[in-house]
Amino acid sequence: MRPIKALINSAALRHNLGVVRRCAPHSRVFGVVKANAYGHGLARAARALEAADGLALLEIEAAVRLRESGYSRRIALLEGLFDSSELPVAAQHDFTIVVHNAEQLRMLDAAPAGARLDVMLKVNTGMNRLGFAPAAALAARDSLLLHRAVGQLTLMTHFANADDARGVALQMEIFDTFAAGQRLERSLANSAAILRFPQTHADWVRPGIMLYGCTPFADTSAAELGLMPVMTLVSELISVQDLQTGARIGYGGAFEATQPLRVGVAACGYADGYPRHAPSGTPVLVGGIRTRTLGRVSMDMLTVDLTGISGARVATPVVLWGEGLSADEVAIAAGTVSYELLCAVAPRVPVIELRESTPPAPGAA
Repeated sequence: MRPIKALINSAALRHNLGVVRRCAPHSRVFGVVKANAYGHGLARAARALEAADGLALLEIEAAVRLRESGYSRRIALLEGLFDSSELPVAAQHDFTIVVHNAEQLRMLDAAPAGARLDVMLKVNTGMNRLGFAPAAALAARDSLLLHRAVGQLTLMTHFANADDARGVALQMEIFDTFAAGQRLERSLANSAAILRFPQTHADWVRPGIMLYGCTPFADTSAAELGLMPVMTLVSELISVQDLQTGARIGYGGAFEATQPLRVGVAACGYADGYPRHAPSGTPVLVGGIRTRTLGRVSMDMLTVDLTGISGARVATPVVLWGEGLSADEVAIAAGTVSYELLCAVAPRVPVIELRESTPPAPGAA
């Protein structure tokens, strides 16, 4: 078999949920498992997050699979329903649905007789993506409170700047003004807000990226936050060669050796989900030793610098990100975010859940 694989450490996922609990001890937790649990596998993540109070995702088909697998806790559809035909399914499986626009509000009128769905009313407090403006949200709230098909109503919003210096103060002021005097549950905090703004924790928090062991912040590492990587993308060297001064590497000869250089080729490329735009110098581990990529990433391969790694040979293990090398750091080098790296791992990459007694060591495949 081609040596690339994604190793999943479910114990790390449980550990990261524990970090959420310690940060927000008085809140219930919706573990966000959208995008196939950020590339980690929906069913696998649901098992590891069994101690969460609920799960949140987008696709109703995935939510149905969770119910059919035996998951009985709360499941929230973060973008609500896309068509009224989904209402009977949502009611049958007891999904909590987000309502963020007037059309979704009207969809509820088509709910089957006797159906009762828990609803989260999304208020746009400054993200300007989804949600009712506060003035319109008041009317929507009143309509939902009186609607025959609505059970429990929760107020929610989403923060645009919880991960940077602008923070949450302005959005919190808008939300608090809207919600004043209302005895309704609230859900506000994403990963960044959970970690930095305890005033946002409210009744339900919605951790996403932190569950998977990455940081939402540019100035604080996942390790500093006490988070553990859940996915380790590993491969091996499939070729080793010595290059002379002036030799160029890869398509377009984008990297030129300025001195004699020993290089290796790892079985990983953009068809596996590694970012094609990652430049020379992107960090990588070879045999547990930190080094760098050289030249352009190919569809199935990338080249690494073996300077100072005397024992490197064909079949030496390579860590692209994960244990020993945070996906955050690779993402920064590639000009993207760790969310994209985790979600982009291709279907052709085998995913292996580690036995919890044998967590991956840096550089081990």
